[in-house]
Amino acid sequence: MSRLGKKPIELPGNVTVTVSDKTVTVKGPKGELSQEIFGGYTVSVAENQVVVTPESEAKELWAKWGLLSVLIKNMVIGVSNGYQKSLLIEGVGFRLTLAGKKLTVIAGYSHPILYVAPAGIEFEVEGTNKVTVKGIDKQQVGQVAAEIRSIRMPEPYKGKGIRYSDEFIVRKAGKSNKK
Repeated sequence: MSRLGKKPIELPGNVTVTVSDKTVTVKGPKGELSQEIFGGYTVSVAENQVVVTPESEAKELWAKWGLLSVLIKNMVIGVSNGYQKSLLIEGVGFRLTLAGKKLTVIAGYSHPILYVAPAGIEFEVEGTNKVTVKGIDKQQVGQVAAEIRSIRMPEPYKGKGIRYSDEFIVRKAGKSNKK
């Protein structure tokens, strides 16, 4: 039985949730998101709470009960507050620049790498070494941040590369002289 699925989802005053056929739509000040309801579940909205319940007590339905509940909760948080992930770039000559929705990454390759923001994602660059990825969809923000990080993964010897701002890179000792 799902502990997260049992909990009702609290709605802030500026967020509305509508359920139609097999889709949950969440509207808020930052935008609108929708999620398909998995088969075998009912979603009901009462006052300022959203409740997800399985239609039967089958083991297969209990497996995704918490997932559906958390997906709806993430949509509520996204349209009210939004999500963001910060990335840092470290290394000699490594830098980030932003022109419109295009992020240019210079990370030690022979050419600059251009990353265009998908719809619903914004970049905010501070200085030349920090970028913040913002959006209302938690999955999309995480995916874009991971794609930018994969341009130059942080290496363990000097820590050069692109990393999350709260990520700790475990450093390795270099080679030592044999005597």
